[in-house]
Amino acid sequence: MNKKKIGFWSIVLLTINSIIGTGIFLSPGSVTKSAGTQAPMIYLVAAVFTSVLAITFASAAKYVTKSGAAYAYVKAAFGNTLGQYVGVTRVIAASIAWGTMGTFVVRTTLKIFGFDSANLTYVTVGFLVLMSILLLINIFGTRLLTVISDISTIGKVLALLVTIFAGIAILVYTGKSNISDINLLKAADGSPLIKEMSATAFVTAVIAAFYAFTGFESVASGSQDMENPEKNLPKAIPLAIGIIAAIYFGIVLVGMHVNPVALVQSKEVVVLASIFTNPILEKVVVLGALVSMFGINVAASFHTPRVLEAMAKEKQVPEIFAKRMSNDLPLPAFLFTAFFAIIIPLSFRYDSTGIAIISSISRFVQFLIVPLAVVVFYYGKSKETILDSKKSVVTDVIIPILALIFSVLLLVKFDWKGQFSIKDASGAVVTNTKAIISMIVGYVVLPVIMFVYTKMRKENR
Repeated sequence: MNKKKIGFWSIVLLTINSIIGTGIFLSPGSVTKSAGTQAPMIYLVAAVFTSVLAITFASAAKYVTKSGAAYAYVKAAFGNTLGQYVGVTRVIAASIAWGTMGTFVVRTTLKIFGFDSANLTYVTVGFLVLMSILLLINIFGTRLLTVISDISTIGKVLALLVTIFAGIAILVYTGKSNISDINLLKAADGSPLIKEMSATAFVTAVIAAFYAFTGFESVASGSQDMENPEKNLPKAIPLAIGIIAAIYFGIVLVGMHVNPVALVQSKEVVVLASIFTNPILEKVVVLGALVSMFGINVAASFHTPRVLEAMAKEKQVPEIFAKRMSNDLPLPAFLFTAFFAIIIPLSFRYDSTGIAIISSISRFVQFLIVPLAVVVFYYGKSKETILDSKKSVVTDVIIPILALIFSVLLLVKFDWKGQFSIKDASGAVVTNTKAIISMIVGYVVLPVIMFVYTKMRKENR
């Protein structure tokens, strides 16, 4: 079987594919509702925050090239215990993210073909079909996976560029901007729908926009399948972030000027498509979203199992998860993480909002610890031997500290109560019990089980 390694430009495309997924097609509405005419600025702020984190992760990648990304970095810096905790929570977070993206691609596909996207049976069957397709793609090896990833990345970028240029053409042709229309929207009580932005609203909007940038932290999970990861990853990840930031800013700016009301009020699955009244342009955006969502699921099917595989190689989870097929697919790890990717959305009855919240928040453990790991690498205080890479006080100390400060500020200012509440059938606001239980299981129960497993394994040697 072919065991071709993933080259530099494919890593750049894989990074873009890992990031551009559901977020930019679905999140502009919530960001615009929170930020009003300042929505494009919010995406720029989110891009800056993402860039700081991406550079931090890229810096870590030049010191540690083992698969597992954040897990490998933290284990090398701080040892087995903290590394194992980050590894377990990363597997859960990555599986949740995979499930979130799978939910969106299935529901969008059902919507496109005229089926009821709220029907649990349809969505569940669609989910199982999607996972079967992803398994087949991975069985055929990295060559096919890379080709599909590259094609889907190019397709989604072209769809977004068409949206930008079509929007610009509309604005030039009509000579009119509609951005001020958003200030005319009213809430149910007659008050302005777009409120003056508070600190909490600003942070909530930034996190909502940040969701459209997440995924970069998983790119290095399969570094052993890449060419020269210690050189290529630190270059590829920031380059991809820069490309994505430019596209996102253009998309949101154009959308705000063409039809900001539609961004806020649209009930369509693909919110971004609602800014156009032209059916052809609308279909281009919807199809672009579908390609985007499928592509990011392909990327997730590559990244996610390899985190669990990396832990198995270090004997911190059962070694069965380190077993690979002849085509280099870690099949047991794939099946385990795919199970979580299916079961979590199902437990939420495919509530997109609920699982998206969990997906966003679950990533912050690694955003807090990896910056500290990079600083440890710079000062040569790591628990394990690392690569003798070129050090920089800017990328290895200053930027990681900024990443840590930004992460702490976002978590402190985040509206935890509001985001862990949902409306019941009567419209009353109630506690999102499933979300809380999911966090407890993923961040307390499963890590404890793995710690006990590791301890028992050592005692039985």
